[in-house]
Amino acid sequence: MSTLYVDSIQPKTTGQAINVATTNQTGHVLQMPFKQYTDTTQVTIPANTDTTIDVLSVNITPTSTSSLIKLDSFIFHEWVNPDAPYYSMWYFYRDTTKLGAPKVGNRISGITNSATSYYSSDSSSTAESANYSYFDSPNTTSQITYKVGVICFYSTSVFINRTVTDSNNLYSTRGMSFISATEIGG
Repeated sequence: MSTLYVDSIQPKTTGQAINVATTNQTGHVLQMPFKQYTDTTQVTIPANTDTTIDVLSVNITPTSTSSLIKLDSFIFHEWVNPDAPYYSMWYFYRDTTKLGAPKVGNRISGITNSATSYYSSDSSSTAESANYSYFDSPNTTSQITYKVGVICFYSTSVFINRTVTDSNNLYSTRGMSFISATEIGG
């Protein structure tokens, strides 16, 4: 293997692009589109129904069929039903395919549930959060849409980036959420 040291590289013709050939992108980050959501919204969740959180989606077009896509998400939220954090699961979608633990029997499946941060007398003004990742091998160079998904045992609603009461006082909180898709060369 040879090493080339130069002070500068210039094209033969002004305005001409310089192409540098690379043969091994394995393990390198190739792109990282993301959606950082700072507004608030309410999403209705039917009982035992996989539901997308459409405000948390990101598009990516992999550069190689061997690329790995690392998905990351953080969701600042609060459930209307205070028992919902214990009986719900968060996960991702690749287009219409659910990504997470496989469904076994009647169990609710996904990647993680909500982390609670309240006590019973404060169940409508202290938010929960979900922070999780997933490694996907989509085997395509076509555009993919990844979305956050959730399922809950109860028919309820979830507020994204705010609490249920959302009162204008010091004990109600607001936050932000995101989803990112990092392409790693394979």
